[in-house]
Amino acid sequence: MKESYDILIVGVGGQGTILTSNVLGEACLIEGKSVRGAETHGMAQRGGSVETHIRINGVHGPLIPAGEADIVIALELIEALRFRHYSTPEGVMVVNRELIVPASVYAKKLEVPTMENILERLSDSKPCVIDANALALQAGSALTQNIVMVGAASRYLPLSEHALREAVRRCVPEKTIDVNLAAFALGRDASASCR
Repeated sequence: MKESYDILIVGVGGQGTILTSNVLGEACLIEGKSVRGAETHGMAQRGGSVETHIRINGVHGPLIPAGEADIVIALELIEALRFRHYSTPEGVMVVNRELIVPASVYAKKLEVPTMENILERLSDSKPCVIDANALALQAGSALTQNIVMVGAASRYLPLSEHALREAVRRCVPEKTIDVNLAAFALGRDASASCR
């Protein structure tokens, strides 16, 4: 039996990957759970890959080995494809239906993957695919896509909805609390039909 519940959050620079991990870590603290985390950046300020590892109630280091993530929260489709091998066979993938093609693909005149192609390649993982951009706009700000994804993932996490909502309150700027809580609720509702 695994000792920890392992969460991998992936995206590109500017999508709020770090804030997402801060919200999850804060929810752990609210519930009195041990939490370890680590983040890696690949030219994050220029839209490069960003990954954060969260291990709840674990005794080992903060980095999740490949094949051991209980949930992968992907804020972008290419990153979902790139990190899918981190998921356990029974793991959950919650994926934002957003495709951000790296500039290097255009610079090197490489073939641009289509959203449909990526979703087809992810289909054996039975991902919960969320249109976080549309839901964030519905909540009142495109900047809340990451919180939409926290809401969508909340159904699979070993954290209470109350603790997650309170963590959102504590981690976002005060003037954006209401829009972020609306984004969380819309994401949670959207994932109700998954799996």
